[in-house]
Amino acid sequence: MEFVSILEFGASCDDKADNSKAFCEALSGGRNIVVPKGVYKTGPITIKSNTNLLLEEGAVISFIDDENLYEPTYTRWEGVNCYAMHPCLLIEDAENVTVSGPGVFDGNGRPWWDIAFVKRAEQEKPESEIEKKLAALNPGYENQPGGGGGRQCQYLRPALFQILRSKNVVVDGIRLQNSPFWTLHPIYTENLTIRNVSIKNPYESPNTDGIDIDSCKNVLIENCTVDVGDDGIAIKSGSGEDGIKTGIPTDNVLVKNCKVLSAHGGIVIGSETAGGIKNISAIDSSFIGTDRGIRIKTRRGRGGAIENLSFKNLEIVDNICPIAINMYYRCGSDDPMLYSLEKLEVKGDTPSIKNVEITNCHAKGSKATNGFIVGLPEMPIDNLKITSCSLSLADKPTEAIENSEMYNGLPKIESRAVRLRNVNAEIKDVVFSGTEEAFLIEDGCTIR
Repeated sequence: MEFVSILEFGASCDDKADNSKAFCEALSGGRNIVVPKGVYKTGPITIKSNTNLLLEEGAVISFIDDENLYEPTYTRWEGVNCYAMHPCLLIEDAENVTVSGPGVFDGNGRPWWDIAFVKRAEQEKPESEIEKKLAALNPGYENQPGGGGGRQCQYLRPALFQILRSKNVVVDGIRLQNSPFWTLHPIYTENLTIRNVSIKNPYESPNTDGIDIDSCKNVLIENCTVDVGDDGIAIKSGSGEDGIKTGIPTDNVLVKNCKVLSAHGGIVIGSETAGGIKNISAIDSSFIGTDRGIRIKTRRGRGGAIENLSFKNLEIVDNICPIAINMYYRCGSDDPMLYSLEKLEVKGDTPSIKNVEITNCHAKGSKATNGFIVGLPEMPIDNLKITSCSLSLADKPTEAIENSEMYNGLPKIESRAVRLRNVNAEIKDVVFSGTEEAFLIEDGCTIR
């Protein structure tokens, strides 16, 4: 395979030039492009079909932190189909694309994060030019669900690397860092391989998920390392009414031999679950210092059937809570009805969780509790099996019990045991340590 250097399209690594034009021409389809050692500044890039992009050792594609360069594009942002800022790197409506090599994509996220913190705390409506532009393109945005990223002011930051409506894509060996928002975000994509990828964002950076698989089919994630400021490897399928209407599930995802560090969750399902999530496996991986290890999060109004999940041979060390299955997830809404302890009517936007197997998973040094497993009274978690596992608290737990998960509406408890509420489960050959009792069993449970 012969490659053509990006330099032949007029690119420069002199730390001053904007190389957007060169990348646009080079990646318009049907070429094998190599980026030599050096730092290449650019605005957003789109890759078309039948393209191989290779970043050599020492090559850095550095995205300029000017929001006005990232013109609105129609995508999915926090689970809702809408216009948002153009992703830094976008593979769109493409087939047969490979992005590989030991080089780096740098989103220069610090200015984006600083602005996001201020807007989230102080701003309730669009103010900047691009926010007003997005608001005009997204009528009714005020009533759209969100996860806390900034929908209310339409500061819809770009993902670092998005793969949209594409097939047969391979991402191999690259490093992704300092993402303005979610880092690697495939949407409506089939036959995707992500391997040997390293992702690094500071822990305090807001909404900088590592990998978000969103309404995709046939995905392999292997030998990746993720160290970020939100969920590590997350599986999603849209949020609320819009996600239900779109109705595209995430189906057949295998995560193996991965390591997640300092994230809100290691392997995460949700909280955008509306299209359904099924046939997900996470095996032979380690979650070190994450807030939670295995994490499933949804709530009333999110919708979707979550089923056939398998977690095997996982090492979970120095987390807050090793297993968190939460149908009272609080982020994005303060409507008290969503968190009622009463048995409500089952509707089209009531989520469900069933057929979950957790096998040979071992947690030690947990800082809050040994587990949090809470379903809805009208839709209990069904057919949960936890087998041949060990769950152990730290000698001196440092986190409050209520920090096990992000929830609303549940009564306060004093026990650090595995909290069970509205769940039908089989638990066998599991060793618990650090608490007097293994479980705190609340309402609506059938435990075998």
